[in-house]
Parts: sequence; structure tokens; C-alpha cells
Amino acid sequence: MAETKTPVIQVKDLYKVYRVGDTKVRALNGVEFNIYKGEFCSIVGTSGSGKSTLLNMLAGLEKPTKGQVIIGGEHMESKTENQLVKFRREHIGFIFQSFNLMATMTALENVALPLTFQGVSKEQRLKKAGELLDLVGLKKYKKHRPTQMSGGQQQRVGVARALVVHPEIIFADEPTGNLDSNTSEEVMRLMQKVVEEQHQTLVMVTHDNHLASFADRIFHIKDGKIVQIEDNRANRSGEKAAMPQQGPGTEDRVDA
Repeated sequence: MAETKTPVIQVKDLYKVYRVGDTKVRALNGVEFNIYKGEFCSIVGTSGSGKSTLLNMLAGLEKPTKGQVIIGGEHMESKTENQLVKFRREHIGFIFQSFNLMATMTALENVALPLTFQGVSKEQRLKKAGELLDLVGLKKYKKHRPTQMSGGQQQRVGVARALVVHPEIIFADEPTGNLDSNTSEEVMRLMQKVVEEQHQTLVMVTHDNHLASFADRIFHIKDGKIVQIEDNRANRSGEKAAMPQQGPGTEDRVDA
């Protein structure tokens, strides 16, 4: 739930136009919205809807053709590549579909890795990494390597790694794309827990309406435009009240 009405992410009149031969393709076509501190927001749409392009813009991985992306009061679109690298390192965490863990490192070492780029001492790195592995339910797996863990466990390591630098924002790109449905729901509930307990801001891109329904707000994107912003907090409160029985499928009322 939003803690304050000061947006942590502001998107203003955002366009991304690609040229394919003689044709202009508008991947983003005038997108505008705000995201507030402490929110879990999902951006949902089919393949080609513009959702991945939008995530890349928010993370400063691509420059917009026109418009503004403001994160924590700083303009992403006007930063140099070096400034963007520094900003991402200090303020943003990423959770990937493919886990992207180092095969030769233990879970503890994988989680601690981002802190090496910040000059944190080894003792402090391992202490912080251990605390986060406890948080995501992997207390007994700290010395396991990725090949010794299930896909769900590897993604939990990925969540811990994204949190270790205590980022202002976490971006998740189809984070359960390589997991089965039951494990996907476990990871979604973990991400809900992280947002609530750590007061993080989490933005997730997905093509799956059901997984999107775990978020506080759902941004539906189609043909490069946000066509609906659905406030899901009332639905989620109802689901929590009905636990352990899952509430009525939120996806039933989501526009495709």
C-alpha cells in the first residue's frame, strides 16, 4: 500500500518509436502514470504490447523517443550511460526470469555479490546476505550452489540478491516465467511479503493476468498505451481475510 502521495516513479508523455524499413512502429504511445513508495505494481499485456519496452525505459536501459521518466526526483532520460549505470547500482534491484545466478558460487556468495561493487567489507557482505536468505526462507541453503537448488529456490536467491543493496525500486521481468504454477504463486507471495515488510517499491512485468493479480495495482498495456489501471488492494484484502482458502479469482474481472 502507498505510504505517501509523493511518487517514487513518474512517467510523463512517454513515446518509443522504432523504424522498421519505411514503417514507424510505436512501441510506447503516450504513456503516463505515477507509482508510489511501498507499492507492488504489475504491468500486464500480451507479447508485443509494449510492456518490456516500458520496463526498459523505467530502468534506464533504453532511451525514450520523447517524454520523461523520473525516479526519486531524477530524470532517467537525460542521464549519460555512466550516470545510469551508477544510478542502477545504487537505487535499483532486478529480478530476472532466468535467475542469472553464478553457477560456481553458493547462494550466500550470489546474494552478497552486488555489495562487492559498493566496496562493502566481506564480513558485512556475508552478514547482510545471510539475513536476506533467512527472510526469503533459505536459511538451510546458504552453502548450496544453484545446481543443488530447485527453480523456486533459485528465484528466492534472486529476490534476496535484488534486495541486498536495499534499492528504492525493484524491477521484475517475468520473474516466474521458468517456474511451474504452484512455485510461481509461492514466489508471488514472497514478493508481496517483501513489499509489505521491507516497504519496497516493486514493478513487475508479466503476460499472466493471474500473476498480475498479486499486485496492489495492475497497469494493463495494449498497443503501447495504458488502457486501464486497476486498483487491486480491496480484492487482495478480501483474499487475505479468506486465507488459507484463496479468494475468488481476481483474473475473472481483468480485461484481457
